[in-house]
Amino acid sequence: MKLSIVILNYNVKYFIDLCLQSVLAATKNIDAEIIVVDNASVDGSVTWIASQFPKVTLIQNNENLGFPKGNNIGVQQAKGEYLCILNPDTVVAEDTFVKALGFMEQNEQLAIMGPKLIDGSGRFLKESKRGIPTPWVAFTKVLGLYKLFPKLFGEYYNLKLPKNKAGETDILVGAYMFMKTAHYRTLNGFDEACFMYSDDIDLSYRSLQLGKPNFYNPDINIIHFKGESTPKDFAYQMMFREAMNYFYNKHFHVSNLVKIWIKLATNVFSFLKRFIASSPVANKTQPSRYWLISKELNLEIGVNKNIPFVHTDHWDDLIRYRNTGTELILDPDTISFKAIIEFMSENGNGFSYKILSSDKNHAVGSNSSNAKGEVLVMS
Repeated sequence: MKLSIVILNYNVKYFIDLCLQSVLAATKNIDAEIIVVDNASVDGSVTWIASQFPKVTLIQNNENLGFPKGNNIGVQQAKGEYLCILNPDTVVAEDTFVKALGFMEQNEQLAIMGPKLIDGSGRFLKESKRGIPTPWVAFTKVLGLYKLFPKLFGEYYNLKLPKNKAGETDILVGAYMFMKTAHYRTLNGFDEACFMYSDDIDLSYRSLQLGKPNFYNPDINIIHFKGESTPKDFAYQMMFREAMNYFYNKHFHVSNLVKIWIKLATNVFSFLKRFIASSPVANKTQPSRYWLISKELNLEIGVNKNIPFVHTDHWDDLIRYRNTGTELILDPDTISFKAIIEFMSENGNGFSYKILSSDKNHAVGSNSSNAKGEVLVMS
């Protein structure tokens, strides 16, 4: 088998539905398997996946084992030569895995490859490429010095490497990590001593120590809704703090004073994330109109009936409605995932976006990378 795709699910029923739609389309002509590990979801995810996606290998855990262990369980069953660790709140293009396989086969000197990530509003996610977050680099990040002096303090987000240029980067994000399965196993997978949040940094860092570089490839572009899989609450603040403390204690010899600073900095950083997520800016405002791009003529929005609802099966004339508060509801059976990703990348937050689920009864998306996503009911 050529490729194994491992997706860890936890209470994101309609988002993983969208993810699996895109993954199935992207593996149509590849000898591949899709392994979903469910961490004891209570939102009906397991039943939904089993009924809507019978070709998927589904592993059910009896408790929430965390991100590292959940993924490691999935990889234990992987039969593919190559492996993709993929978040459930992502959307890939139809050619994503063909491109990834071709690239990695031609560049065997590389260890892990990551794509260009955009959020649910089409904005580039800076964590697509990062440097090693040493205590000093983390210090410049927390203080925001990288924004003021990017050439001097841009290491955290590897700002020396432009977002549209391919190149080596030390740290990749766990939303999408592509590598040989043997390499993942050589690393013994994610470190299970960390429940979540620093696991991708740790895996990337340990991979570098084996002597092969990691690589950022913007030719592969995917959506990561992000806010859906990372709720910003007090539990997040505590887990984030403990995860970063664990990473620094594991890999760096730091003084007690630096440890105190790290504890303070991670608390401040995670608190600010919580504050932003709860602010009106991060939360959805009502659109001025819904515009459905679909051949399904009988679909209408099941909520907010006072808002105009427009229907078409193409989007050639939509650009003139940019920045008018229009929300696009996109049907992947009408518009390809690749075209959706390209449109969102090119038009940014000129629109808000939702994508239809496999049963056409729901549409999902996220207007902020700092807040939970939204599920619209169709009728």
